Amino acid sequence: MTGTLVLAGTPIGDVSDAPPRLAEELAGADIVAAEDTRRLRRLTQALGVTPKGRVMSYFEGNESARTPELVEELVGGARVLLVTDAGMPSVSDPGYRLVAAAVERDVRVTAVPGPSAVLTALAVSGLPVDRFCFEGFLPRKAGERLGRLREVAGERRTLVYFESPHRLDDTLAAMAEVFGGERRAAVCRELTKTYEEVRRGTLAELAGWAAEGVRGEITVVVEGAGDTAEEVDAGELVRRVRAREEAGERRKEAIAAVAVEAGVPKRVVFDAVVAAKQGGERR
Repeated sequence: MTGTLVLAGTPIGDVSDAPPRLAEELAGADIVAAEDTRRLRRLTQALGVTPKGRVMSYFEGNESARTPELVEELVGGARVLLVTDAGMPSVSDPGYRLVAAAVERDVRVTAVPGPSAVLTALAVSGLPVDRFCFEGFLPRKAGERLGRLREVAGERRTLVYFESPHRLDDTLAAMAEVFGGERRAAVCRELTKTYEEVRRGTLAELAGWAAEGVRGEITVVVEGAGDTAEEVDAGELVRRVRAREEAGERRKEAIAAVAVEAGVPKRVVFDAVVAAKQGGERR
């Protein structure tokens, strides 16, 4: 019989949030694959657990090389526990490659549910949570970051991002530029930890606050376009595109810029421009 791959959620801050099953799995697994073995040691000490199995590192730098080794252990009958520094494996953390490889070999994959920065931030943000979209970390380069944000400028679902504290001010400024400064958002810092803080406001307000410097683990929740997009009719969209074209912009760039301004998908603006052109030809 093949073994079992167990994905275990670990506390995102307060160690007392660890589910009871986590201690059981840490104690009983044949192999514990950890993103950081030093952090794992601190966690096991806090839980009063001593792993009986082999402990090995499994992080972004060795994920590709270690995956085949772990899969062979699983095929051979081992129970492998995968933990990351905080939260659920595979969610912006190592794990996806191992899960995909295990599934390919018909290995059972299960999970020990645990704390999640994404869901915790959504719950406390005060923004709509019935539909949301997790975008992970944005690109580090400014141009690539703006491009990624423009792709979701018209997204109606609430957006959730992870961000590092030293890039937070640039990211919020870029969001204000692309989504509009009045779009509501929440910056969740150090969730479940001693200095937990949830700062709510418009993107413009939050960008100004973050410019002073922020520390800690950051999750950003941004309101979707559906509740904040300007109410503009097709004629107004066409007028804006024509004004930009007269100023020297190419039509493609003008349509993209107007879509961002109005908080609607580019297709909506494009269709309005095409309909106006066809209507003029018929007249």
